[in-house]
This record gives sequence, structure tokens and C-alpha cells, in this order.
Amino acid sequence: MTTLQTVFAKAKADNRAALVGYLPAGFPTKEGAVEAAAAMVEAGCDVIEIGLPYSDPLMDGPTIQDAVHRSLLNGTRIADVMRTVEGVAKTGAATLVMTYWNPIDRYGVERFARDLANAGGVGTITPDLTPEEAGQWREASASAGIDTVFLVAPSSTEERIKAVVECCTGFVYAASLMGVTGARESVNVAAEDLVARTKAHTSLPVCVGLGVGTGTQAAEVAGYADGVIVGSAFIRRLLDAPDSASGLSAVRELAAELRAGVASR
Repeated sequence: MTTLQTVFAKAKADNRAALVGYLPAGFPTKEGAVEAAAAMVEAGCDVIEIGLPYSDPLMDGPTIQDAVHRSLLNGTRIADVMRTVEGVAKTGAATLVMTYWNPIDRYGVERFARDLANAGGVGTITPDLTPEEAGQWREASASAGIDTVFLVAPSSTEERIKAVVECCTGFVYAASLMGVTGARESVNVAAEDLVARTKAHTSLPVCVGLGVGTGTQAAEVAGYADGVIVGSAFIRRLLDAPDSASGLSAVRELAAELRAGVASR
């Protein structure tokens, strides 16, 4: 099974940043999510984050909210998320789940970690779980053999960054700005400083997310980060596509553009 450690080691050996793509389970359909993620992997994504659809998002911007709403209307449940992970993991990409804490807590902490590992998932990103409250999840994840990824932000103090990275395995997620997800015209200039500040406290890879949507932006971020995370731009391609075939073609095209970007450091 591909792990985050092998992904980042290979990217480093290739002198490039890793490309991380995000897509919610159940969007555009339950089967379509696996097909779209597979297309992203074929065209260059090293890691896929599968979003767990949730009715009360905190950091998701309008594009992801739209996709998640459609996923919930499709009847997506946690069992479907696990099936999506299983399907995507078969592509050979390291596959994570990005989820708010409440669904894990309701599902059962140990059960969620165990089921995710059994599905071939390599870890989770939990944006609203703080280090102070993460003990149970870290223990359950370690027992199941999956990684835990937490977020740092431009507002994070040195003390806070240190506390967050101590909870991380796999990589550290550096949010490029104080705001919600969504592709933007430029990547926040604070991102580079945040990556440098984070690297001062950990040897783990640091990946930048929020705001990246083009190959040019990916190349810029790849100049200082170990990984580039893209979500809304992929979703927008699917939302704007007139049919499923066009959507798959569009995400392949974007993934190839981004892959060229992360390789141009």
C-alpha cells in the first residue's frame, strides 16, 4: 500500500512537490467520485483527500459547499465514504479522509479509525480538532496504523505551531490564508512565511492548501512547500461540465497542468 511517507520520499527524490487533490465522496455521484479521483491520479495526483460530506462546514467555501450539498442529496453516508476510499486506494494513490470531528465522534472513534484502515485509507485531516482535544483520536489512529494531519494557519503563534506539529504524522497542512476554501487569483504571500515557520518546528513535509487552482500557482507554492493541495478547482471543473465524460476530461486536464507546475521547482 502507498503511504504518505513513500509519496513524499518519491517526490523529494524527483525534486518536486507532491500533488494532493481533494474531492468529496458522493460527488458528482457515488460512483462518479471514484471515477473522478482515479482520473486525477492518472493525470498526476500523488495523494487524494476524500471529503466526508457534512451539513455544517466551517472552512469550506461556496464551491465545496455546493458539491457537498449535492453529495448529501445523493444520500452519501459514512459507509459510502469508506467505499470511496477503498476504490480510490486501488489506484495506488495515498488516500486520506478529510472530515470535521463530529462525524467521527458520532460514528465511534475506534470504529472509524479501524474501518478507514481496513478500506485502505492512510490517514485523516481533521481541521476543527484541536491539539488539546486530539488525544483519543491520536491514540485510535496510532492503533489502526493511520496518520493524523492537523492544520496551522497564518495566525498561528510559534507556540501553537509547535503544539500542532507534535500531533501530526504524515504531513502538516498549512492553510495559506485566514478564510475558507476556494481557488483565487493569487496565493496569499503569508503562505511562504508560514511554511518556513512550521519547518522550524518539524521535519515532516508541509503542504499548502486554500487558494491554489492553476499550474502557475502550483509552481509558485512548490518552490517552498513539500506538497500542493487543490480542491475547489477540481470541483469547479466537475460542476461546470455538461456531462460526466466532459467532467473526467476536465479534471484530467487540470491535474496534468498542476503536475507540471509542481515539477517545475
